[in-house]
Amino acid sequence: MVKQSIFGRVAQLAKANINSLLDNAEDPQKMLDQMVRDYTNNIAEAESAVAQTIGNLRMLEDDYNEDVKNSRDWGNKALAASRKADEYRANGNVTDAEKFDNLAKVALQRQMAAENEAKGAEPSIASQREVVDKLKTGLDQMKGKLNQLTSKRNELVARSKTAAAQSQVHDAIKSIDIMDPTSEVGRFEEKIRREEAKVRGQQELAASSLDAQFNQLEDLGEQVEIEARLAALKSGGASKPAIGAAGSANSDESTTTEIDYDKL
Repeated sequence: MVKQSIFGRVAQLAKANINSLLDNAEDPQKMLDQMVRDYTNNIAEAESAVAQTIGNLRMLEDDYNEDVKNSRDWGNKALAASRKADEYRANGNVTDAEKFDNLAKVALQRQMAAENEAKGAEPSIASQREVVDKLKTGLDQMKGKLNQLTSKRNELVARSKTAAAQSQVHDAIKSIDIMDPTSEVGRFEEKIRREEAKVRGQQELAASSLDAQFNQLEDLGEQVEIEARLAALKSGGASKPAIGAAGSANSDESTTTEIDYDKL
């Protein structure tokens, strides 16, 4: 049962489709590492089982060879005893002749037993040899799969490191891309633009405040002039004529006293 179980796992693992397993894996690298470990452990276990199976086969072969040798040896002993019996019979010694004939029969009986043992072991040896051959084939396939797994894992790790390096380089380039608004330089430029806009706003605010002050000054000057004209009216003088309102009157004929507004 142990041999069959190991053999079943050898066959199953040898037929495993690595690419399909990787396609369904969430983390192919970790799965490959685990598969390499599993394959290595299973190969070691299978090798132990195959070695035991081969050892059992060699024991059967040794017993078979021993039975074949015994059959041959007992055959030779039977022949020698039969010839010795013939010699005694030819010399008229019937008693010894029968004695050696009986020895020949015993030798032939043991020869037959050895032959039966050998023949009985032949099917077991053939079956065991077939199992050993299949196990060896399965082991070779497993070792091939292990080499394939190891190569695939190394390739995957190399590709992963390359992709990580490329991503790192891309991020580094992106971080200094002045045309990219999401880069570090772009974000710093945006910050400066906001500060510049704030300064412009402050300048506009200050300018509008200054304009208001000048407007207040103009309003104050107009009020001063109104007060001056009112004072002139109260003192009996004429208010300052509007611009272009002199009419046709001559300046030398006017009896209106001109008020010096600059002295007010």
